[in-house]
Amino acid sequence: MNKYFDLGWWQEQGKEVLGILVEWFTSPQFYAQIAAILACVILALVAARQLKKHVSWFATPPEKEVQWYKIRGYVYALSDLLFPLLIYVLLGFAVDIVNAAVGSNWLVLIARGISVVFLLYSAINRFIAHPMLRSAALWLGIPVATLQVFGWLDGTIAFLDGISMQAGNIRISLYFLIKAALAGGFFFWLGSISSRTGQTAIRNQDALDIPTKELFAKLFQIALFAFLFVMLLQVLGLDLTALTIFGGALGVGIGFGLQQIAANFISGIILLVERSIHIGNYIELEDGRAGILKELNMRSATLETYDGKEIMVPNEKFITGTFVNWTRDDPRQRYEVEFLVANDTDIEQLPELIVTAVSEHPKVLNEPEMPDCELRAFEETGIKFGVEFWIEGIDDGRNRISSEVLFIIWRTLKANGIARPVPRRDVRLLGETAPAS
Repeated sequence: MNKYFDLGWWQEQGKEVLGILVEWFTSPQFYAQIAAILACVILALVAARQLKKHVSWFATPPEKEVQWYKIRGYVYALSDLLFPLLIYVLLGFAVDIVNAAVGSNWLVLIARGISVVFLLYSAINRFIAHPMLRSAALWLGIPVATLQVFGWLDGTIAFLDGISMQAGNIRISLYFLIKAALAGGFFFWLGSISSRTGQTAIRNQDALDIPTKELFAKLFQIALFAFLFVMLLQVLGLDLTALTIFGGALGVGIGFGLQQIAANFISGIILLVERSIHIGNYIELEDGRAGILKELNMRSATLETYDGKEIMVPNEKFITGTFVNWTRDDPRQRYEVEFLVANDTDIEQLPELIVTAVSEHPKVLNEPEMPDCELRAFEETGIKFGVEFWIEGIDDGRNRISSEVLFIIWRTLKANGIARPVPRRDVRLLGETAPAS
């Protein structure tokens, strides 16, 4: 049985530590070392304040116009490290002095180790600006440095590695799981940063068209994460047998639980290769929702509607379902609006008047067809006409062309004295009902 799980072993260790503490607190050498440590801290504090007060390079940040601007900037940045650095230096001298004076320096050695950790902590807070990197350095680097300074790192690793389980030919320990989590998190973060940077650089290439950019960006993302996955295996020290087992488990996972993710991933590749949709296309889905394609990611596409909403569409929907790409090859679209005029209107000249007026709109095209005004129906309330016209783009968002065309029609009808139909009902009284008795 592992000794770390033996209660008796821990009791013996506790008694041993208690005896050491009693010996410390009753020893004159203990208090002499505490006095030496306090003296070093006070001297370091006073010296750091005096240096910052009297040395201009430490006192104020340099201005860009001064000589040696960059060097002075680095020196000023180091001013925050003066106090912990002086503590470390003074404790280094105190180690030999105290040992020669009282014959013991173990407590000063511990204090010097703590000063190293304090110096590292100050350097991280001063020079690492990225929040995630700073947090990782503080929560990971500081504990590891502390264990290393006091010589406990190897023992801690051995303890964590001793807590393990066997799965076939693979030994999985707590140390391996911690290392895998830390390395996996680091490579995932590195991959995310590198992926965004690389894809941005690819999309900024003016020599490539949009579909080619998206294809190269997707291939870059796949290659990058494949490379980082191999690097992770190397860091963890996994052999080919472990990789084979992992690949088999991954295959089973895809077959049972990840098949939708795999289908969406492959569908995304197909969409990029066949170029059925491009970034910037106006897409209408089967359920009537529509928007501009803003992103085409590994799992899904993002449509942005004109009212500011974002629709996440799985890539598989574009392969297995139907959709309308309004602007794939030709951005020109035909639209129509309808209006009514009174039944007693002379409609012979009306189409020409409306076509002439609508054609003057700057966004109405004359190709592939001129605007057209057609008689649609004779209704009870009036005569219905329809106006068909072509524009470049979608009649929504910034292009409110239908509304503007209706305003043009209304102004044209008003200018030519053409009346709009007014709803009217004729009521005939067949007889009066006798009052109730």
